[in-house]
Amino acid sequence: MKQLTITANILFLTLLLTACAPDTEVTPSQNSALNSISNSNAHSKNGAMQQSLNSWLKNEWEPTVKEDKKIQKKYMKKEKTFVEKEDSFTLQEYVDKAAVYMKAHPNDYNSSNVHKLESLPAIGK
Repeated sequence: MKQLTITANILFLTLLLTACAPDTEVTPSQNSALNSISNSNAHSKNGAMQQSLNSWLKNEWEPTVKEDKKIQKKYMKKEKTFVEKEDSFTLQEYVDKAAVYMKAHPNDYNSSNVHKLESLPAIGK
């Protein structure tokens, strides 16, 4: 059951991180008349979900992951921060960091959605 919960958390975090990725900017046209009426070269601000994700990464994820000695030795020497990281990362690196984060912030089973669903009369056990 614990392995299923960890797998579900990793899947949720992966979906959350990929769903909040900012859109790439469109290359502006060489046509000055088109650029004057188009928003293609305007810089857009991040939405609320992206801002929330960035603050969570900065305030919760990074401090928790940086405290772990194994992660520091294995991954932290090559990166600035998780958000500003220029090098590509492996799935194993993400899984290792997620395991460290989940160990430091354990979920309470009684307040989890799994427990709530299992307690429903038609759906639950």
